[in-house]
Amino acid sequence: MHGTPPPLALDHITVVATTLEAGIAHVRAHLGITAPAGGAHPRMGTHNHLLRLGDTEFLEIIAIDPAAAPPGRPRWFDLDTPKDHDAALATWVLRTPDLDASLGPAAATAGRPTDITRGDLAWRIAVADDGRLPLDGTFPTLIEWPRDRSGPESHPAARMADLGCRLVSLTVHHPEARIIRDFLGDAFADARVTVSEAGRAALRAEIETPAGRRVIGS
Repeated sequence: MHGTPPPLALDHITVVATTLEAGIAHVRAHLGITAPAGGAHPRMGTHNHLLRLGDTEFLEIIAIDPAAAPPGRPRWFDLDTPKDHDAALATWVLRTPDLDASLGPAAATAGRPTDITRGDLAWRIAVADDGRLPLDGTFPTLIEWPRDRSGPESHPAARMADLGCRLVSLTVHHPEARIIRDFLGDAFADARVTVSEAGRAALRAEIETPAGRRVIGS
């Protein structure tokens, strides 16, 4: 990547589920919170529920929408791959003001810019052609909101009910964590996030809830 890369900021974390009901139950079991409804993504044949974690942060639960037409391409978030669990924290999503510039040479790993809509919202997000999550979901998914949606007052999280939940920490483990750290470089600085080597890929989020700190992971 030439020049100074665009800044990256934590946008949301995503729980991938076999069904939306399973994802809602999984989050409720771990956080003690029922995540409110979100909407549908016609291009990908998916739907979601969303839990606000701050002015510009949230937790997403996503699953295949059984009422949607097949998308004619692999679905995002690796939803077409059979899982040995009903739901799990699957990836983390970083916000960028310039998706193309942030991807740069990493496009081969992170995927290509893809236009997505949900109701009256529209955005661009990096999605691999095969729908897989890079480095088993530990490499961050990149998203670009329109400029009028990038600030605290206009970010989609501002529309969500505030149920008193906040992200305390996010731990990202992978045997090749250096690939993630090299990509982040100086573009991302968030003391809550730790990226480190481990024998297997894993994500762990600690979230402050009205009932105290809870943990949800992969």
